[in-house]
Amino acid sequence: RGAGRQPPRRMGEPPAKKARTAQAEATEPKAENGEGEAEAEVEDAEAAKELEHDAPVDKGPKIKGKVTFHTPDTTVNVMQSAFGNILMPLSDGGLQHLLAGARASVGVRSGRYVFEVHVVEVMDQAEDPSSRARAALPRAQVRLGFSRADSSLFLGETEHSICFDIEGALVYNKAKTACAAKFGSGDVVAVVLNLDGSSPNANTMSLFKDGVRASAPQPLPDSLMGEALYPAVTFKNVSLHCNFGPSLLRPLPFKCRAIQDAAVKDAQVLPAPAKPKDDKYEVLFPVCLPDEGTFDWLDMFLKSHPNYVDLSDRALVEWAEKSGLTRTNTQTARTSNDKPELNFGIKGLDDRMAMKVIATVAPLQGRNLVVMEVKANLVKEERIATLAKWETSGLRRVACVVMGNPSADFKARCTELALAAKQEAANMAFRAKQVEDRKKHELERQKRKLQKERENTQKRLKKAAAETRRKLEIEKKRKAAALKGEEYNPDEDPEVQPPPEEPEEEEPQEEEEKAEEDDPMDEEPPVVELTAEETPDPFFKHPIPDLAPFVISGFFQKFTTPEDDEGFDDIRYEWSKAADCKAYVKNWMTLKKNTTRIEDLVPGEWFTGKLKDWQKTLQSWHLQQNAFKAMVAKRQADKVAHEQRLPAKRERKT
Repeated sequence: RGAGRQPPRRMGEPPAKKARTAQAEATEPKAENGEGEAEAEVEDAEAAKELEHDAPVDKGPKIKGKVTFHTPDTTVNVMQSAFGNILMPLSDGGLQHLLAGARASVGVRSGRYVFEVHVVEVMDQAEDPSSRARAALPRAQVRLGFSRADSSLFLGETEHSICFDIEGALVYNKAKTACAAKFGSGDVVAVVLNLDGSSPNANTMSLFKDGVRASAPQPLPDSLMGEALYPAVTFKNVSLHCNFGPSLLRPLPFKCRAIQDAAVKDAQVLPAPAKPKDDKYEVLFPVCLPDEGTFDWLDMFLKSHPNYVDLSDRALVEWAEKSGLTRTNTQTARTSNDKPELNFGIKGLDDRMAMKVIATVAPLQGRNLVVMEVKANLVKEERIATLAKWETSGLRRVACVVMGNPSADFKARCTELALAAKQEAANMAFRAKQVEDRKKHELERQKRKLQKERENTQKRLKKAAAETRRKLEIEKKRKAAALKGEEYNPDEDPEVQPPPEEPEEEEPQEEEEKAEEDDPMDEEPPVVELTAEETPDPFFKHPIPDLAPFVISGFFQKFTTPEDDEGFDDIRYEWSKAADCKAYVKNWMTLKKNTTRIEDLVPGEWFTGKLKDWQKTLQSWHLQQNAFKAMVAKRQADKVAHEQRLPAKRERKT
């Protein structure tokens, strides 16, 4: 059923649908006779005619400044040149398996505009064979298209972007449709976005390869209509040169204005991100207790602060899965949100080398970062060690303590999560019941159909038997009449007339229509509500814990809030004040001691001394007991030996 996916909007036979490349038209079959062949050639020529016309001269004001890629609108593995909009992905430590994405700073709302992408090189690194076997295909990927300003940087993943990929497919909301020519290293591909309502190709997107049309105009989906659409690229293992104009690398069959030449009335320009007041970006270390809204708060923070980049292992897993990689054996006792089981089968990712490379490069890009390490940010020794790694980064190191009584918007968010989880569970149960009901419904319909067929078969058999008996009776009467010299006419004998024809019973059309109307799969799942017991108080409990149980039992007694002497440039408190947070942690630890198994419990000095004294006393007792047992055994042996010698003595005396 393609849950949540909306296919591109189909247009009803516009003239744009007739637009084809000359190459595609040349492959169509021609008419056999001469006159039909001439007509077919005329039709082919009309279909091959480009419906796009030269853009008129626009003397209105144009956008100012260069079309570029702002750092927050690129993934952290994108390295861009200072000039020329050349993009390269990082490719060490497993990063060659992750997609990179970038979105331009200028979008268009109307008119017709184009941008180009030159595939400068395709990289093919040597790597471990086992890692290479687990890599997502194709190994080199390029997607180019348009997206909304608030969409994912991975084109085609959601309903907020649409693109063509290197294999010639149109990608929208994770669905692929083959519609264009493939392209590769050295090719210059261009995407024309036509939002001109007066054009026959209005609200379409087309792909051109080296100046030649490579696809028919593809209609834009409804989710992108009326939105400002920004040029964007998603790529892997390639270097790209993005050309926004004003001149094109490969001229098109018609004059089309580039993004750099966009009119002010047609464009929407994203301002460059403001720099910090002291020209220092920050790295944020959230300090949160496990399973108390840790990652829910992080998701809310990143949504309201899109200029921050999450450097957690959870973010790495999501990134890898969006890049087409899959994990194996993820449900183990060690699984947690803080340290999820990677298990991609790729060395650089599984050993977390990719995150080390990202942590090295990210401070150089002018970004705000979030280092979400639940356990490490709660233990003082580990906080100090982590701060030392970021000491030379040039970033402000800020601790953000998220403990105590949550804010009202966070509580509302937890309620939404609980309601969504309950609704999803109810939907799954409802759909499962629907499938079962449909099976029963279909089984009952089949039973009714078989019953009707059996009844009709019995009627046919009875009719055939009656007809046989009637024919035998007619033959008998004809012979009797012949013996009498009379002529017998069965049509005049009412006793041998065939019975009236009875039509076979079929399931009435009304019942079939009613059965289709009563299809249980057409019903929608009921809307659920949270009871008082189900309402989060105040945190929503996720299926996967923030920390594995053995980690909590081994470290929870070391959990503390940050202190001024640890080296932070600033310590912020989100929900409660510093003193309240300290008291909250102390109370949380007391409650944990009542329910948590202590893995590293060590006896004290008093117990150790008493134990040694007891062991010495016990050892002396054992020595005395063994000596006593030896003495008793010796006496018993002497007695037995004496008794054995008595008979010999008596014999000597006698």
